[in-house]
Amino acid sequence: MKNADLQKRKEVAIARGQGNMAPLYVDRAVNAEIWDVEGKRHIDFGAGIAVVNTGHNHPKVKAAVQEQLERFTHTCVMVSPYESAVALAEKLNAAAPGNTPKKSIFVTTGAEAVENCVKIARAYTGRPGIIAFNGGFHGRTNMTMGLTGKVNPYKIGFGPFPSDIFHVPYPNDYLGITEEQALADLQMRFTCDIEPSRVAAIIIEPVQGEGGFYMASASFLQKLRALCDEHGILLILDEIQAGFARTGTMFCHEQAGIEADLMTAAKGIAGGFPIAAVVGKADIMDAPIPGGLGGTYGGSPVGCAAGLAVFDVIEEEKLCDRAVEVGAHFVKHLTDMQQEYPSIIGEVRNAGAMIAVEFVHDGDVNKPYPELAKQLSAKAAENGLVLLSCGIRGNVIRFLPALTIEMDIIDEGMEIFKRCFKELV
Repeated sequence: MKNADLQKRKEVAIARGQGNMAPLYVDRAVNAEIWDVEGKRHIDFGAGIAVVNTGHNHPKVKAAVQEQLERFTHTCVMVSPYESAVALAEKLNAAAPGNTPKKSIFVTTGAEAVENCVKIARAYTGRPGIIAFNGGFHGRTNMTMGLTGKVNPYKIGFGPFPSDIFHVPYPNDYLGITEEQALADLQMRFTCDIEPSRVAAIIIEPVQGEGGFYMASASFLQKLRALCDEHGILLILDEIQAGFARTGTMFCHEQAGIEADLMTAAKGIAGGFPIAAVVGKADIMDAPIPGGLGGTYGGSPVGCAAGLAVFDVIEEEKLCDRAVEVGAHFVKHLTDMQQEYPSIIGEVRNAGAMIAVEFVHDGDVNKPYPELAKQLSAKAAENGLVLLSCGIRGNVIRFLPALTIEMDIIDEGMEIFKRCFKELV
């Protein structure tokens, strides 16, 4: 079987909108390595977009899923529930930052989690408005596309989007957007677009995923928390990509010392099995009436079993600490490259094992270099390295390795990265 043959079949069978980064068809994977159908080995610096934080096929996750498969695969948690769903909700409630009592619901995807946050926020406050940030990514449903602050490729041809959604700048020192400017623009929305008494919630990613791994400072998140408290607005933290030890704490906003009213969780929650959640303050979570929240596959018993195992692995293997070590190892490689190529590598940044390098022309932040990011992703794939590009300007390579990746595998992958980079520049 050949990758190229499968790609041809895929292009006939699957709509082009569900594209793929490279014609790499996976046969098997272990930890941070993938073998394709032709037997070629690839180093994985993407982890399925921050999903397999515990690595591909972690033995403990695999064993938990196999045990669950022997029992049952589905009953619907809203019809005939099971202990594993209760146990996973208890784990999430305990892990969510802050001392306020928490409750959770389970859904299937990150977009569903965001959409349910909006429903819960509106039910609790009786208000319609939602404020999101430029460059944010929250999903591909109609509501979450409306919240997403990046047009290409997510919103092209899909409008109109829901009303009462407003966008403000995300603070970004590298692009010259200060915290003060972002907060001033937010106040301007209250003046020009919607009075704060009609705003149900503000949603923010502590680290923007698709937007380019730009990071909100602790001080900005604290100021946002205070502003929400002042106006009775709920604060939603989208932790879909940043959660589950990825940034060095279980959830990223813990580092700012704030408590979200509602939080989304998905991706890394279950080591590759499809499950997502909303976690929030108990009184807020209880605002919708019984039956107002849910879904057929939400809280899959297989996903719950995997999620409980992931919690165990994060604790037993100290993956929060490991994320910091992994991030530092990548940053050393990238800052060495930046010193050699300061006119091309504009910035290296990371929050734990969310690592990014931004490409520019002539060292100028205002001259993005998206062609290099695109070419480098493709060339790396040809040379046995899985890379992901991102960024509101398309000029960022993001590194999302498994937190269990071996340091020598990082070194090997970075040598491929450097070689491909040098061939292109």
